[in-house]
Amino acid sequence: MHRRDLTPFIGVEYTGVTYEDLRSEELFADVVDSVHRRDLVVLRDIRLTPEQQIGLAARLGTPVPFLLSDWRHPEFAEILVSSNERRKNKPVGVPRVGNFWHQDSSYNARPAEYTVLHGVNVPAEHGHTLFASAADVHDRLPEEWKARLEGLTGRHTLTRQQRIEPRHVGLSIAEMRALVAHEYPAVEHPVVRRDAFTGRHFLYAAREYMEAVVGLDANGNEEFFDLVDSLVQDPAHVYEHHWTRDDLLIWKTATTYHRATHLPEGVGRTVHRISVAAA
Repeated sequence: MHRRDLTPFIGVEYTGVTYEDLRSEELFADVVDSVHRRDLVVLRDIRLTPEQQIGLAARLGTPVPFLLSDWRHPEFAEILVSSNERRKNKPVGVPRVGNFWHQDSSYNARPAEYTVLHGVNVPAEHGHTLFASAADVHDRLPEEWKARLEGLTGRHTLTRQQRIEPRHVGLSIAEMRALVAHEYPAVEHPVVRRDAFTGRHFLYAAREYMEAVVGLDANGNEEFFDLVDSLVQDPAHVYEHHWTRDDLLIWKTATTYHRATHLPEGVGRTVHRISVAAA
């Protein structure tokens, strides 16, 4: 087994580890400690059945079934199938998931604390995933913004990223947005939070899942989101994960910004995702 930091700011990679090795309480505790300290863990070449992935996730906490039942694994409700592939002329899973910078499920009042993602069929040349540390982003905020954001909350919502479903056919854009706002009411979270494991402050704000910082006017919010985008997307502070088959990724949802990259037409990709609420 070999372990190394992926970057100075986020991530630990494990190689030479098998599923059987992860049965060891000592090794699994080391992996969890790495997640808590470094936000993201990459375990290379971990061959897993869906049951085994669920079992590993359950050692972190409680697997939470995905909100939209249509895209759950046909046998295991805990697994979201993210895929652009088709079988028997039917979609295998939900395509184009997370192709924007975000922190998982921040639009929920109590988002699950961890994400566990397994590469089932992943192309080597495309469909990479980008990661950034929310603590590192906070550290790079100008001091005047740190002072300005102290004690403020952000209003998070799904209205910008809700997928169109058959039941939405015939609705105007305004009617659909109103329906989504009714079904998934906006929630508020502190804009700056403290990581319970590291003690570091981190930024909890991403444009696509957050409507506004409460207390800033429209110009202030636009300035804020432009600043956040520039900090999160700074190439010098982004880890780009190039997938190989059977990679297993685990990250803390609150402290980890991430986004999927472009997948060309005709290139298939399937990953299994589990959201995990802390024990």
